[in-house]
Amino acid sequence: MGARRELKWALEGYWKGDISRAQLEAVGAELRQRHWADQADFDWVPVGDFSFYDHVLDMSVTLGCWPERARAMRGDDLDRSFCLARGQSAPGASAPIAAAEMTKWFNTNYHYIVPEFDAGTTFELNAARLEAQMAEARAQGIRAKPVIIGPITYLALGKACDGTDPLTLLPRLLPVYAELLQSLAAAGAQWVQVDEPLLVTELSAEWQHAYNVAYHALKSAPVKLLLTTYFGRLLDNAYLAANLPVAGLHIDAIEGRDDVAPLLGLMPPHKVLSLGVVDGRNVWKTDLQATLDWLEPLAQRLGSRLWLAPTCSLLHVPLDLTAERQLDPEVRAWLAFAVQKLDELRVLRQALRQGRTAVRPALEANAAAVQARRASGRLRHPQVQAALAALQAKGIAKRSPYAQRAARQAAALGLPLLPTTTIGSFPQTPEIRQVRRQFKAGLIDAATYRSGMQAEIARCVREQEALGLDVLVHGEPERSDMVEFFAERLEGFAVTEAGWVQSYGSRCVKPPILFGDVRRAQPMTVEWIAYAQSLTSKPVKGMLTGPVTLLNWSFVRDDQPRSVTCKQLALAIREEVLDLERAGVRVIQIDEPALREGLPLRRAQWPQALQWAVESFRVACSGVRDETQIHTHMCYSEFNDIIEAIAALDADVITLECARSRMELLEVFDRFAYPNAIGPGVYDIHSPNVPTVEQMVELLRQALRRLPLARLWVNPDCGLKTRHWPEVVAALRHMVAAAQQLRLELQAEAGQPQALAVSRGG
Repeated sequence: MGARRELKWALEGYWKGDISRAQLEAVGAELRQRHWADQADFDWVPVGDFSFYDHVLDMSVTLGCWPERARAMRGDDLDRSFCLARGQSAPGASAPIAAAEMTKWFNTNYHYIVPEFDAGTTFELNAARLEAQMAEARAQGIRAKPVIIGPITYLALGKACDGTDPLTLLPRLLPVYAELLQSLAAAGAQWVQVDEPLLVTELSAEWQHAYNVAYHALKSAPVKLLLTTYFGRLLDNAYLAANLPVAGLHIDAIEGRDDVAPLLGLMPPHKVLSLGVVDGRNVWKTDLQATLDWLEPLAQRLGSRLWLAPTCSLLHVPLDLTAERQLDPEVRAWLAFAVQKLDELRVLRQALRQGRTAVRPALEANAAAVQARRASGRLRHPQVQAALAALQAKGIAKRSPYAQRAARQAAALGLPLLPTTTIGSFPQTPEIRQVRRQFKAGLIDAATYRSGMQAEIARCVREQEALGLDVLVHGEPERSDMVEFFAERLEGFAVTEAGWVQSYGSRCVKPPILFGDVRRAQPMTVEWIAYAQSLTSKPVKGMLTGPVTLLNWSFVRDDQPRSVTCKQLALAIREEVLDLERAGVRVIQIDEPALREGLPLRRAQWPQALQWAVESFRVACSGVRDETQIHTHMCYSEFNDIIEAIAALDADVITLECARSRMELLEVFDRFAYPNAIGPGVYDIHSPNVPTVEQMVELLRQALRRLPLARLWVNPDCGLKTRHWPEVVAALRHMVAAAQQLRLELQAEAGQPQALAVSRGG
């Protein structure tokens, strides 16, 4: 994205028509050149990993894998890919089409555009993007190592809408990969990095066999292949990975250090072993002395066959720590962002080549920072430790059964069937952002800031009442981000000025840094939500981010188990829940969109991780009265395979992202009788398209085929902060009309005039 998110602003300017295609491409070229220059002294520099939207979507374009609805679109490949990703045409392209599904890249918060397959899918090479970037790198004097997604991982990431087994497409795909490798060789590549992170997951015999088929088919390519894995251990796939006919193997040596010793005995004596020794997923300084203690014997044994690298792409960490001028100095000394991680690699390289004395000052400074962090008194808080011990002694207070709670909530809230609501946020206008910036910079006082926020909350309430929504929200104008907002108000967190990472497309997030025990010193949301509730007789939801999502969307401390940190977060959120209830808030939403993405990549490890995640959520909402309705929200991840754990959360209402995937997520309810209320999204908020009433009614009818009417809610896929007011109002108007139309239709079908006008507890 660039140090100042230059790519974000260029993309959004291009989509609005404010800048030309040439200007957009110039920004991309400048960023590539700048970032290659940062690595110019490295032996090999990744090329081709730059993307204007998403690297998986880029791979689909390279392979000519377009869904049927996109094949006839006007415009070149970049505009067509924007159209497919966003569900709307870019300048000069065709009319809007349905957006492609989006989900999470393994267990990260990076979203990718899901490839779409069917029995008739064909592939055709289009290497123009990679060839152009190779030419740029060559002109800059860069030793380029082009990066592509491997064929097996690519097929596994995709979705076959007609039930086609993706592996049946492998014979059609491999010749295109062979052509691609030939093309890269002609462009000057000596090595090609082929990313196959699927190798750190459990693989059936069929998928293991597919790896052998694929890489034996590609072994005659005129380039050397560096097979690259990350995010986990190879375990039972170690023999397979070690013996595929490739020139080198990269592994994540932080998550998978225990794989290294077995690999040394499994790999042929000519093969390069690339070790990811600097963490590409977290921001803590590498303990360089300890790393060298481990690496030096390996370097003596392997010599030039040992390569050093980050564990994975540095996409997942902020760019440069030097941009942080206001970060707590003590915490800052413990950190390394992407630029600093490159420096750590340089120190390790020089120490291995010339001895530790050649880099003694750097090693001593690093050792002092690492030790200072370990010894800091800010990591532990006695009050938090005591509260956690008390929780472990007493256990989690159980709520009444759902049926009992639902009846009491129905009586208290008086909602119709098919109640309508939103997920929480409303558009963040430039004016609101300016008020927040001015207050943070000390340019306006607290009273002026409060007045600005209250005016926007009042606007949100008025708009929702005019639209006829049943359960309202306050709109969250005071929040920059659903995690950062709470991090700024909880002890144990630090927040950054410029620590942006890409989430999807032009969307960036700024994960906070969770360095110590978590404690809530005072209420965080009560003032704003209570104010909104004072403006209306309709229920207003209290909006909170859940403990699992606060954990997974932060850079987390690595000095204690994640389960312990998550329980601390749960206790802090529980205090806020109880304060909201005492303030008269009758509906409270505790969002957990990251419940699925934080799981280990191997399913055998899921039960333990899900146990503490579910327990943490239940801690967060324990102690509330039956009349207080607890909601949660989840989106943009594959939730079907953890549906039992989701049910175990025991939220009264769960809202799910379903519109972009056209209700496919609901297929799980054919086999699983979900016991509580569900709101499947009917409005894809990541596309500027405004869905029609008829489209929403059809989605709701699909939902009713699987879900009981008495427990069905109507809502968008996700929050609305990234959208603009005119499209939001139009879409929500259609959503309310769809609910009303369906109520009338079902009433007529039932022949019971009053059937849909009363509340249900169900």
